[in-house]
Amino acid sequence: MTIHYDRRKFLRQTAVAGAGLALLQTPLRAFATEKVTKVRVGMIAIGLRGQLHLSEMLKRDDVEVVAMADPDKQMMAMAQELVRKFNKKAPAEYSNGNHDYRNLLKRDDIDAVIIASPWEWHAPQGVDALNAGKMVGMEVCGAIKLQDCWDIVHAAEKNKLGVMPLENVCYRRDIMAIHNMVNKGMFGEMLHLQGGYQHDLRGVLFNDGKSAYDSGVEFGAKGYSEAKWRTQHYVDRNGENYPTHGLGPAHMAVGINRGNRLTRLSSIATKSRGLNRYIANHPKGGADHPNAKIKYKQGDIVNTQIQTANGESILLTLDTSSPRPYNLGFRYQGTNGIWEDHHAGEFEKGMLHFENLSEKHTWDNPQKFMEENDHPLWKRFEKDAENSGHGGMDFFVDNAFIECIKRKVEFPMDVYDLATWYAITPLSEKSIAMGGQVQSIPDFTNGKWKTRKPIFGLSDEY
Repeated sequence: MTIHYDRRKFLRQTAVAGAGLALLQTPLRAFATEKVTKVRVGMIAIGLRGQLHLSEMLKRDDVEVVAMADPDKQMMAMAQELVRKFNKKAPAEYSNGNHDYRNLLKRDDIDAVIIASPWEWHAPQGVDALNAGKMVGMEVCGAIKLQDCWDIVHAAEKNKLGVMPLENVCYRRDIMAIHNMVNKGMFGEMLHLQGGYQHDLRGVLFNDGKSAYDSGVEFGAKGYSEAKWRTQHYVDRNGENYPTHGLGPAHMAVGINRGNRLTRLSSIATKSRGLNRYIANHPKGGADHPNAKIKYKQGDIVNTQIQTANGESILLTLDTSSPRPYNLGFRYQGTNGIWEDHHAGEFEKGMLHFENLSEKHTWDNPQKFMEENDHPLWKRFEKDAENSGHGGMDFFVDNAFIECIKRKVEFPMDVYDLATWYAITPLSEKSIAMGGQVQSIPDFTNGKWKTRKPIFGLSDEY
């Protein structure tokens, strides 16, 4: 991997930043007992998302992919072909059923695993990995049960091993520029944040069983890739099923689990219409297709209001069953300014207003502010991220995972963050089922949030 060493010294501009480098005070280690220069990685689940993480690992000279586990023989073959394209040694294969990953975990030549499995497997595989002495990078979702969140926290604490949720949107370039502005005090005191997952997934949830996207109306045993498993959640559940894209960046902006915490939520859902309508109107479906007659429990749009201990509010919106363009609907609002983005991250789009800098009652184009506050991490690694997934975000989140292991420092997003984000899903389900009744959000840090210091985005290293 080519690293560009024209690094710029990051001048910390807030008192928070000065404290943020006291990284080794955590009781959870994000690292092996001995400092390493090459991280030995095992991949658990190498479907289409897992293959993007695999690609990032294969690009690096400081990573060896030792083994891969996935019961899907087709996905295993695709992953091995990807390894060959990078001229790397073929990893050992574990594809003998759903639990063969446990044999991968028995190996003593693996430092860490990346888990990118269907949602229901995240918690058990994460706990198994921690109990086997492996550090964990875990793809994002929502928990199946609240107990899953506690199980991961307890396993991490018991084994003193780090877990990093691989939430790439925290590293989106405009989000990191806004994060800089928040840390500089340009927004004043933060009041309200919005975000969510607003992405038409109908062509992901259903396909023809042969290609992943926009190809048909089947799911489950007749589906391919995510349609094999993700769609069933829409049949069986009704909640905020993918909270982390919106919540992760908001979480960092107001110091959740580091001087602040989420305290309670309330969720409401609309009726379910989008998936039935999609199948009924699809050329491969029709009103009489069996999947058009299923009663999907998941509401088309879910809104979740969240309160923080320090008095901010957060609004999450899930909107994945409707015909719509992609955006995550971010809004950051403080006592001195507001930013809204509806254009998937372009610097020159969106709207921004700062008191005493903007004309009264007038939106500014954010590009000038974004360029002036472009994060040093993006300036340093822009070329390395050019060909990485999701507009470069995948490079940054996977780079952070590996660099923290090598440097023996705390992950910028940790097990307490993962548990807090994952908990939104079962709590929102309960709230919706009870007519929007407020649900308390557990303190997974057991009080440590009061003294833990913010660390995310405080350097140009990771």
